Amino acid sequence: MSNKTVAFHTLGCKVNHYETEGIWNMFKAEGFERVDFDKMADIYVVNTCTVTNTGDKKSRQVIRRAVRKNPEAVVCVTGCYAQTSPGEVMEIPGVDVVVGTQNRKNMIKLIEEHELTRQPVNGVQNIMKNRTFEEMDVPVFSDRTRASLKIQEGCNNFCTFCIIPWSRGLLRSRDPENVLEQAQKLVDAGYKEIVLTGIHTAGYGEDMQDYNFAKLLRELETKVDGLKRIRISSIEASQITDEVIQVLDESEKIVRHLHIPLQSGSNTVLARMRRKYSADYYKEKIDKIKQALPGLAITSDIIVGFPGETEDEFLETYKFIQDIGYAELHVFPYSRRTGTPAARMDDQVPNEVKDARVERMIALSNELATIYANKHLDQVVEVIPEEKSSEKAGALVGYSDNYLKVQFDGPEELIGSIVRVKLTKTGYPLNEGTFVKVADQLVIK
Repeated sequence: MSNKTVAFHTLGCKVNHYETEGIWNMFKAEGFERVDFDKMADIYVVNTCTVTNTGDKKSRQVIRRAVRKNPEAVVCVTGCYAQTSPGEVMEIPGVDVVVGTQNRKNMIKLIEEHELTRQPVNGVQNIMKNRTFEEMDVPVFSDRTRASLKIQEGCNNFCTFCIIPWSRGLLRSRDPENVLEQAQKLVDAGYKEIVLTGIHTAGYGEDMQDYNFAKLLRELETKVDGLKRIRISSIEASQITDEVIQVLDESEKIVRHLHIPLQSGSNTVLARMRRKYSADYYKEKIDKIKQALPGLAITSDIIVGFPGETEDEFLETYKFIQDIGYAELHVFPYSRRTGTPAARMDDQVPNEVKDARVERMIALSNELATIYANKHLDQVVEVIPEEKSSEKAGALVGYSDNYLKVQFDGPEELIGSIVRVKLTKTGYPLNEGTFVKVADQLVIK
């Protein structure tokens, strides 16, 4: 397999991007060279998404693109769409190997099997029978500035709008020792911040005895030498236990930003979604966590136009969001996902109504983001610059620990370092700042 080339295309979420890096590490260990997806390659790997019907459609488009680029190449399809619809994927002319969301370690072996037999290979298995976390180490990322660490897989919630339990299976947690070991490898490779990620990230440990998410956070803080920042990709309101709040309160490394999905602020909509909390319960958790962590940035996911959502229910959500005071929202129009209970519900909301509500909600998000940023005007924040600015020559762009996107003038060698920046101008989505100093070194002005 040495001297062969492989190209990757990833659709969907951060977990998919993490897993593509893990798959690439397996190919790299076998002597492959990685090339851009738009170049000629011996093998194309498409990591698919199925969270919406649009995700399926985009996945098919990318698969066909790979087949057209090099009809002689091996086209391997993996990810969520491959898991839920392997037969549909196999029917696409030119697809050679299909692997779902497990047993990715067999991918190269399955490709070799196809090259011997020249027959299509379906390596997808029943995900619901899987009870173990699939280990895929990622000691270094193609994007050198931010490192993700996948700590769990699957979800037990079965919300009525979501296909993910069928594409990812039930909740499985990674062995704590393996989490700590990989965290140390990432820090040793030069990463200052680790983003804990998963399908249901803070559900970590729910399938274990005498171990939970709070304990993992404590051990990452105390046992990983040189780790400066821990970021939690997402945490459900029901997972914000008093123990978790205590850990967040005592931690010196967990950043002042939590993404806590809401989806709706209307109790009747939450019940139709089969979410595991009421609006009052959610607000009670937010109030507790704000008390423990003053200045915390809270971001959230919102679905508008869920089946049956009335104007009054939408306004309940709108007012609830105003009361919470988020730092930013990720707003989605409800997307009808074939195979979910919500897709079969009556009173589907017309697209034009959904679109209008999305616009109103995005305007509110921009307003709240500006209010949050203004609270930090003239303050010094710690930023990890991730890239050169595309808008201003000589400037860098990165995120502060409390999730403010900041642009400031500075040399390229600062990328990946923790620097201190004074916010001089706020504006959504990009705030301006002045470089003050690097970590605890001498002031540079």
